[in-house]
Amino acid sequence: MTDNLSEFSLDYQATKIGQSQIIHADCFEWLSRIPSGSIHAIVTDPPYGVKEYDFDQLDKRENGNGGIWRLPPAFDGNIRSPLPRFTALNEKERKQLYRFFLEWTRLVMKALVPGAHVFLASNSFLSQLVFSALVEGGLEYRGAIIRLVRTLRGGDRPKNAEKEFEDVCSMPRGCYEPWGLFRKPLPKGFKVSDCLKKHCTGGLRRKMDGSPFEDVIESERTPKEEKEIANHPSLKPQSFLRKIVYAALPLGEGIIVDPFMGSGSTIAAAESIGYTCIGVERHIKYYKLAKDSIPRLASINKGDNQLSIFAY
Repeated sequence: MTDNLSEFSLDYQATKIGQSQIIHADCFEWLSRIPSGSIHAIVTDPPYGVKEYDFDQLDKRENGNGGIWRLPPAFDGNIRSPLPRFTALNEKERKQLYRFFLEWTRLVMKALVPGAHVFLASNSFLSQLVFSALVEGGLEYRGAIIRLVRTLRGGDRPKNAEKEFEDVCSMPRGCYEPWGLFRKPLPKGFKVSDCLKKHCTGGLRRKMDGSPFEDVIESERTPKEEKEIANHPSLKPQSFLRKIVYAALPLGEGIIVDPFMGSGSTIAAAESIGYTCIGVERHIKYYKLAKDSIPRLASINKGDNQLSIFAY
């Protein structure tokens, strides 16, 4: 195990923040270059439309031109944020999505130490497809963490026939977000205790009060305060991420990586609880945003009683 993060920056632009580091790089290339067996956990919210974070699609989102980003109507007087149109993916794009995560997982397998866990944010529409790709890539499926959060996704009447079928919704209104939980297999003949002794991995950290980490977590929608700090379309709340990040290192030791860093919310969660984390982001705009947002997000409610933060 190393506390020296400089070996991970390679020749990329990098910034140290607290005891963590962010890197401007494509995570596929970065994962292929870092030392084998050097990461102890991954916590990430990856792209799911494959192309929704392409530069041209982000421009369309910012300009209000749509593209793959659906611009939904107002709801109860509130203007909804643009959402990627997952249901618009055709069969070719679904196969492309599968290959994307299959190749990503193969790189992740090389980078992880045995017994390291991967927490992967998903959605009910695509989770089966994506989780299957991670299993084919070599990770063990260990279940799902259910983030209970009522969103504004789904529940809409049939498009262009809202009045004709006013008592029908095309899909149920989303009330949860599934996070896939995976683990790099333990070495042959190893028990969890053996892996903990050798690699500090293999299990999940219990909550601060000693009770087990649970697979259902009640969550709020991302607060306005956090959105104002980090303007990213898939920003997760610190109140939820800190619980996930805390559980990812069973002994509180090692390096967590978010290979799709975005505005740095995972790194902020790690900083707030004293963990070391590396964030990788290929979009320079979000990389620059993360440099500013991570310290500010990490400071939110940091002075609160820690047991209350992790009580759920």
